[in-house]
Amino acid sequence: MSGLKSLFKQTFVYGIATVLPRMLSFILVPLYTSEGVLSSVAEYGKVNIIFSYFVLFNVILAYGMETAFFRFFNKEEDRETVTGTSSIALVISSFMFFALAMLFQNQIASLIDIDVTYINLVIWILLLDALVIIPFAWLRANQKPMRYAIIKILNVAINLGLNVFFLLGLKELAVQGSMFEGIYKPNFEINYIFTANLIASGVTLLFMLPFYFRVKFNFNKGLLKQMLKYAFPVLVAGIAFSINETFDRILLDKLLPSNVAETDIGMYSACYKLALFMTLFATAYRLGIEPFFFSHAKTENPQKNYALILEFFVAFGSVILLGVVVFADVLKVIVIRSEDYWEAMWIVPIILLANFCLGIYHNLSVWYKITDRTKFGAYVSIIGAVITLVLNFALIPSMSYKGSAIATLSAYAVMMLLSYAFGRKYYPIPYNLKKIGLYMSVSILFAFVSFYRFRGNYFVGIALLIVFLGIVVISEKNQIKQFLKK
Repeated sequence: MSGLKSLFKQTFVYGIATVLPRMLSFILVPLYTSEGVLSSVAEYGKVNIIFSYFVLFNVILAYGMETAFFRFFNKEEDRETVTGTSSIALVISSFMFFALAMLFQNQIASLIDIDVTYINLVIWILLLDALVIIPFAWLRANQKPMRYAIIKILNVAINLGLNVFFLLGLKELAVQGSMFEGIYKPNFEINYIFTANLIASGVTLLFMLPFYFRVKFNFNKGLLKQMLKYAFPVLVAGIAFSINETFDRILLDKLLPSNVAETDIGMYSACYKLALFMTLFATAYRLGIEPFFFSHAKTENPQKNYALILEFFVAFGSVILLGVVVFADVLKVIVIRSEDYWEAMWIVPIILLANFCLGIYHNLSVWYKITDRTKFGAYVSIIGAVITLVLNFALIPSMSYKGSAIATLSAYAVMMLLSYAFGRKYYPIPYNLKKIGLYMSVSILFAFVSFYRFRGNYFVGIALLIVFLGIVVISEKNQIKQFLKK
């Protein structure tokens, strides 16, 4: 139980550091969807299409080395060589990508049908973000959550502040005839969004530079081969995940008529943000858990703690699922300022449940990381990506973004079930399936009844939420008492 308390403390700090960057996209939704900021819903759709490519290339530039770093940092005696080898590899690969991407930026822009100005900004941001992957991983591996959190929070503050300045303040200052008049450009909003991101990433790298002056650049070719072998399935899984997470926007752009595509993507992306409560919870949990999984792998009976971790995750996740669904129409007014986006609210319970399944999958994935069977993570992710692609191609022409939401849920649910099935064979963990099944089934039933049958009826919705909270408290009363005593 003491190990779990340590986990929850780290999860809280990492949670803040992770929630805030993720919250940035959430906080910016009211800004982007306010009248007069972006010229249309389609403009917001265009921003999200570009960010979809962002996610894919971030994964490619990391190529699984972050996870490999954690594994070998805890596995090898010579941690300095692990740090030096992984740092050298990522620095070289990042600058190689940068050089090639800048050389062929016009061709890239033509291929994916995005303005080359945006491509140039994105290439710079990708480089800066890649160069801090190992430094941030090193902070987590050495249990320095506060420094990790402070730098992440600073990145968010700069990005948010610049977004507000560029999109709201700069125009006003330029109209008044101040020195900012020469800086302001009309119809330049998308450029300003990515310029803010670029500056924030640059400042973050400056704060992480001491890592590169401190680290001993010991390079071991044999170790690199082992790390790359371990990382390759993680890369494949990451690419597949990026397809599951963001490729729906790209496919909506390609498969829908050009006169409605970007508008539908804008509505879909805005309403998708309401599922961010689940995503933030799952991501913070994962960041705290990943080092915990590796560091406790050799302790006596770690499976018992792993089982409790999933049980707690499902309990909290179920409450979040039902709570967000019950108050979805309250949240939409706060988060999505323009009614032009609300047409896509239908997807909210579906996407929340999809991200819940994804969070469970990350918890279940402990078995293949601990047993060095990362290829199974790739297999499962590829299957999920295939489901995503097939269902999107099949459903988008007739259902638009509703089809994308169904495809996302289907992919993550299948991945969750497959990971559990493989885990039972290779690394059995005594999960309490009765409790987990109870929490999931009741919360999903209550959520769908509340939203699709009694939407807007808060007497019914709040009553269902209270009943479910009672079920969780009664079921977990012994664990709660034990945890509080410890």
